[in-house]
Amino acid sequence: MLQKLHIHNYAIIDKLEINFAGGLNIITGETGAGKSIVMGALNLILGQRAESSILQQQNQKCVVEGIFTIKNNAAIKEFLQANELDVEDEIILRREVNSNGKSRSFINDTPVNLAQLKELSVWLVDLHQQFDTLELSNENFQREVIDALAGNAALLLQLKAKYGEYSFTKSQLENHQQLQAHAAKEQDYNKYLFDELEELSLQENELENLDKELKLLSNAENVKQQLSALYFELKDSEQPMVQQLKTLQHKLKSLQAYHPAMDELHQRISATVIELQDVAEELESIDQGILYDAERIQKVNDRLSAGYKLLKKHGVNDTQQLLAIQSQLQQKLESIVNLSAAIDELEKQTTRLMSECKNIAGSISKNRQAQLHSFTQSVNKLLLQVGMPNARLKVQMQPSELSQWGADKIDFLFDANKSDRFEPLHKVASGGELSRLMLSVKSLVAKKLQLPTLIFDEIDTGISGEAAKQVGIIMQSMAATHQLIAITHQPQIAAKATAHYFVYKHIVNDKIVTAIKLLSKDERIVAIAKMLSGEQPTAAALENAKEMMN
Repeated sequence: MLQKLHIHNYAIIDKLEINFAGGLNIITGETGAGKSIVMGALNLILGQRAESSILQQQNQKCVVEGIFTIKNNAAIKEFLQANELDVEDEIILRREVNSNGKSRSFINDTPVNLAQLKELSVWLVDLHQQFDTLELSNENFQREVIDALAGNAALLLQLKAKYGEYSFTKSQLENHQQLQAHAAKEQDYNKYLFDELEELSLQENELENLDKELKLLSNAENVKQQLSALYFELKDSEQPMVQQLKTLQHKLKSLQAYHPAMDELHQRISATVIELQDVAEELESIDQGILYDAERIQKVNDRLSAGYKLLKKHGVNDTQQLLAIQSQLQQKLESIVNLSAAIDELEKQTTRLMSECKNIAGSISKNRQAQLHSFTQSVNKLLLQVGMPNARLKVQMQPSELSQWGADKIDFLFDANKSDRFEPLHKVASGGELSRLMLSVKSLVAKKLQLPTLIFDEIDTGISGEAAKQVGIIMQSMAATHQLIAITHQPQIAAKATAHYFVYKHIVNDKIVTAIKLLSKDERIVAIAKMLSGEQPTAAALENAKEMMN
């Protein structure tokens, strides 16, 4: 509920404060007095665009502030918590516009962006202006009306969550299928490359080791000669190196008694003798192990040739890189198998989720269908009440592609003249007809939902007399459970007010400014009488006004 609206420095409003009541709040005044300006200021805190041209005094900022009570509104409290805003039973929306046109928005004195302000305003105010009847032709609005009457809110939440899960799973499935299709194009070639490497069955560093072995085998005779010569010099020559060191070893031993350093030197020569003996034996062993083997040379040559061919083919330099390529090819081939398994599982999940979505959508459709007859009957009865005896509404519901909103296409069709030719609203309904139809629809929805404050800006355009009276009765009925704020020129509607506000212009410091006052009962009688007969109401008009109010 909107408790208070404060406006400062907006258009021809200097300062204005309105304390609204519960029930039906009526705003009247002469044309041009500033009624729509009040609505324009309200639109600022509902998130509409701001311009510097709205400032009455360019050296001051414009401030519009609205105070709302939100007791027991779970959706609003959830919004506040999600946006880390203070959760209280009262919300203050404020918009400040500077002379440069830039604006700032606040919720409970916390700065917010315009998108947040707009999102919250939807839960606080339902603003219906003269040209907003176009919304009535919107298929989303039409579907929402039927869902509200059908009580589908919980089922729609379930469907939205389940359909989101289905859409995500389906997207994953399509991605996997694309990957599989791409991989399948390369599978045969990758399999050929992998088999080629697997058949060669290389071991780590094998090509490098074979290259060294081939060099040794190819130079076996020369190597053996060199090794034999080395061994000969160490052990078998006329003066073997080992034997010479042993002789030196004995000489040092005889000198140990004469100098303390001789002992250490003797040990070092002894170690050298042992080391040279080991070297000689190892040289002999290597020499014996080297054999010229033409068959082995051929085998090594063949394997190296096959290995070098693959190195060149894959553009790499060593065995390790070939093995890495083999591992990558194996992973690609295995991934296709894994993809197939994943695709099978995702297909099962997609089918299951689609089935669950269809079941929920089926329940939603059933609830919608159950409301169509009573809804059209109620609307047509209200249309008769508001002076449209020949107008009829018909709701057409047809199967459509499944979405998060269900599997139905809902269309409101209208016949203004009992011609039995029902057409879409935007084609056949006039502005006045749409206004009264919108009021009828909202009055029915209001009985089912906890709607926010409803604001009607000159919804009564194009009607008068008994039709206006019936519109007032409908609005008065809605106001029993909702706060309504309505700008009207119709005395029949003004007479139904819980609180009646009068907008007028007056001069302050040589400036024309807009003001507003809450009328007393006697002032209301005069105001309604003026609406009936002019600026100087007759006695009959005053009596008529009293009768209307009673």
